[in-house]
Amino acid sequence: MASKHLTRAGVALAVLGIVAGGTAYGAHELLHRQAAQARRRIGKPLGEDPPPADRHWKKKYGAPVDLLLLGDSVAAGLGAEKPKHTLGGRLARGIAVGAERSVRLRTAAVVGSESSVLAAQLASLPPAYRPDVAVIVVGGNDVTHRVPVAESVRHLAEAIDHLRARGAEVVVGTCPDLGALRPVPQPLRALGSRASRQLADAQRAVALERGARVVSLGDVVGPFFITNPDEMFSLDRFHPSAHGYKRTAKAMLPSVLAALGVVEEVPFGHHAPGVRGSG
Repeated sequence: MASKHLTRAGVALAVLGIVAGGTAYGAHELLHRQAAQARRRIGKPLGEDPPPADRHWKKKYGAPVDLLLLGDSVAAGLGAEKPKHTLGGRLARGIAVGAERSVRLRTAAVVGSESSVLAAQLASLPPAYRPDVAVIVVGGNDVTHRVPVAESVRHLAEAIDHLRARGAEVVVGTCPDLGALRPVPQPLRALGSRASRQLADAQRAVALERGARVVSLGDVVGPFFITNPDEMFSLDRFHPSAHGYKRTAKAMLPSVLAALGVVEEVPFGHHAPGVRGSG
């Protein structure tokens, strides 16, 4: 899986797909040069091991919520320096405050994962494990490795079905807008933005059909990454920083609390199954 790490292979964003589609030789060469340039700029300064955040958060709050994180490096928290700064850590503390309950966090997300790996992440869980709510953030690697959208969302749908069969509520954070990645030059960045938004739209549709709640990350938190990249991105300028995870968790929390029955109203960019025009 490490060989598919987003920061290594990801910046080649849809190059081969464009070539296969008949792009002129000059454009082909330009895009390949830009992908190589982006790889050199980004490197791999963060390694592949996010801070371990799995623990029982806020025990004093009593009756626990079991929270599960599935997906890729964003769900795993790569780029955060401390466990409390990961997406899981941020959500756990937000749930504890909002629901006035303690939170048992389990992270099955793996750096470098595509949607096809969700099944393996679920298989790694103890058979008797029953999360109250599962948060899935995946898709960036699918875009950068040119996985067909239909294949990506099929794996997502299967994961949602599996989780709901376990009795879990599910919240999907759609594929982030890869157009926010400043180290990736134009026009490669624009192509990545278009592809990631296409996948995000498809993820939203299939997740709602399967009964999951959806947070459109490109709409809700994407603008912060575009306008404040120095603050929102970590050292590699590719993964979120502690502040980036804070914003992302804050953006997702309303739907997580709604899934737990703590709140009813959700803001713009949040979508509930069976509610026409929700969010």
